[in-house]
Amino acid sequence: MKTYAPRSPGRRQMTGINYREFLTRREPEKSLVAGIQRAVGRNNLGRITTRHKGGGAKRLLRLVDFKFDKKDIPARVESVEYDPNRTAFIGLVVYRDGEKRYIVLPKEVRPGREILVSEKAPILPGNRLPLGALPPGTFIYNIALSSEGKAVLVRSAGSFAEIVAHDGGYATIKLPSGEFRKVKDDAWASIGQVSNEENNLVVIGKAGRSRLMGIRPTVRGSAMNPVDHPYGGGEGRTLRGTRRPKNKWGRGTRGVKTRNPNKYSSKFIISRRTKN
Repeated sequence: MKTYAPRSPGRRQMTGINYREFLTRREPEKSLVAGIQRAVGRNNLGRITTRHKGGGAKRLLRLVDFKFDKKDIPARVESVEYDPNRTAFIGLVVYRDGEKRYIVLPKEVRPGREILVSEKAPILPGNRLPLGALPPGTFIYNIALSSEGKAVLVRSAGSFAEIVAHDGGYATIKLPSGEFRKVKDDAWASIGQVSNEENNLVVIGKAGRSRLMGIRPTVRGSAMNPVDHPYGGGEGRTLRGTRRPKNKWGRGTRGVKTRNPNKYSSKFIISRRTKN
């Protein structure tokens, strides 16, 4: 982690990632970037659907590969790069046939290493195999939910899942949230832990840095008027005034379960997550 001299109140507690230790290239591969119009919390009608989003520094979209449809062709990691749209580091890989792609890197892989997507690949960080070919205890990320599906689970910085057991054509995996879930043995996953594991230690330090990240201010409900929030109004600082905690629209918060009990994938969940 990188700390700063406390020359101002904002700098006093601020920390950041020392990117010079990890990144090997500053500019992205031109053929793998595209312009993007960020939604900033708006839907197709321009209405706010997620509050506290907007503004921020301009970003280019890195076209990261989550399909991994080039199998049995070795690829060499050319560089470790920064992606403003995700917390993990990405790597530029060059396949033997000359094609270049971006992938989410595990923390152990450095430039010069070869990775392989194959059913017979060695069990090494960065390689990708079906879950059925991996022994219990293996750390994995970039997990697909079907044999031809793209990686959808465990993609953020420092995260990993663990294979617990195999039974009846399914692998039982423990997700970072603490949830135990069954996934088909023919679904694919990458080996290792996602890079940039220090990301959760970053202290933003000041409001201006949040605005550059596209995070707008959050106003307390008790500071609003009664017309704007159930907690609003009153003289001075008042208590909540409602029996159960609720949000601006009156829906319950703080531990209220919101998952649809009839969701199709509920049958694959063995035990619910433990983290909030």
